[in-house]
Amino acid sequence: MKATIRKIVVTVEETHSEQAQIIDPPTRRAAAMAVIANPFAGRYVEDLEPLMEIGAELGGLLGERCVAALGITPEQAESYGKAALVGEGGELEHAAALLHPRMGAPLRKAVEKGAALVPSSKKMGGMGAPLDIPLGHKDAAYVRSHFDGMEVRINDAPRAGEIVVAIAVTDSGRPLPRVGGLEAKDAKGEDGLR
Repeated sequence: MKATIRKIVVTVEETHSEQAQIIDPPTRRAAAMAVIANPFAGRYVEDLEPLMEIGAELGGLLGERCVAALGITPEQAESYGKAALVGEGGELEHAAALLHPRMGAPLRKAVEKGAALVPSSKKMGGMGAPLDIPLGHKDAAYVRSHFDGMEVRINDAPRAGEIVVAIAVTDSGRPLPRVGGLEAKDAKGEDGLR
């Protein structure tokens, strides 16, 4: 099954200063969100395979949109995350079917490598509800400077029977990181942890 997409929204956030400190180069993160029809809204369905197929489709599409919005090459992506907001008539398991079984591989291809677990969140909500996309370093989960999140929202989504599916990608960590731990430049990315 292919996604029935009502709209795609892409946004880029740049932080140029924080606490009167100049951030040079600015930290940047992009989110790409697809508002899709929920084919199972309003009814219980045992087999969620069609949503898993849609998850794979959107993993590549939205990951590529984020990389393009940042104007970087896939290997320059540093962190990523995914989230879904299920509208009226849906259930959290619909978000899980989209996000978990098959979305990761095409997203990893879009950002090149991606040895680390892709952080995720899912929730229920109506139009304009905020959605937090958790972020973590794409190759080494222990890189603390990349523990972050990006809040997104779409004013007219999700409507009843829709789901907002979101992916975020960054070209850097948080501005002014100083809590220690493994630094991105020292990460090996072999086991997804360090």
